[in-house]
Amino acid sequence: MQHLLIYFFLVSMLYVCAEENTSNLTPEEERVIVHKGTEMPFTGKYYNHWETGDYHCRRCDAPLYKSDTKFDAGCGWPSFDDEIPGAVKRAPDADGRRTEILCAKCGAHLGHVFLGEGFTPRNTRHCVNSISLTFKPEVNERSDMKTEKAVFAGGCFWGVEFLFQDQPGVIATRVGYTGGRTEQPTYEQVCGGDTGHVEALEVTFDPSATTYEALARRFFEIHDPTQVNRQGPDRGEQYRSAVFYLDDKQRDTALKLIEELKAKGYAVATTVEKAAAFWPAEDYHQRYYTKKNGRPYCHTYQKRF
Repeated sequence: MQHLLIYFFLVSMLYVCAEENTSNLTPEEERVIVHKGTEMPFTGKYYNHWETGDYHCRRCDAPLYKSDTKFDAGCGWPSFDDEIPGAVKRAPDADGRRTEILCAKCGAHLGHVFLGEGFTPRNTRHCVNSISLTFKPEVNERSDMKTEKAVFAGGCFWGVEFLFQDQPGVIATRVGYTGGRTEQPTYEQVCGGDTGHVEALEVTFDPSATTYEALARRFFEIHDPTQVNRQGPDRGEQYRSAVFYLDDKQRDTALKLIEELKAKGYAVATTVEKAAAFWPAEDYHQRYYTKKNGRPYCHTYQKRF
């Protein structure tokens, strides 16, 4: 009799937990998370979201995916090629053809997992509904840290990022597109030459550990600032050399360095332009050489100052 009482108590607690886990969901969230629905493609808030941090379960807040496993599969839903160990469980889908993925902690429906598509070296795609997730951005260990940004364009952004990412004072790097007309451009559109955008690098740095001038000097020494609409073998407007300044101080610093180079005999072609919208590039472009364990083919360091 005692065992039966314990059993019924545990069952009742499960129902209570389920109700608590569902009570804070909107009807649309409940449709997807509880009743295993699917949101419309290209509508979710995290489909084109590339901030650094962790993705959590919308229902129980358990961490599920890290941002460095997210990639653009072009499918209309957030895609990840790996989960946080133990965070996601798999189960045969009701349709008998696919494999469902669920939060291992609360059983919330996340989406489906697909293998063998070749998008990334892991050969795995977790196709997840944005509505099943919440996002928590990465927090600096020093909560009082003040950061600044710099934006440079000097040819293929893979090489520019590689030669910046481990510099003293650099906190984060992100490649993307800027300086043009098209909103949310794709790599293919930029390569087509009709957007006006360049391949660029956004650098987040700690001004107490380095200076904008030090970073700008680095920029002028890791690419050839005398080349017009090209860098090494890469040709096209998207490869032009440019500094995008975020304030007057950055502008003045860039112009001063250009004058120093001209005085040394360099026919500098680098333009200095006011920063415009920066559109992050697709995930497979981010830290490209680090992922591929390679090195730049058209960027090397050459002392000029």
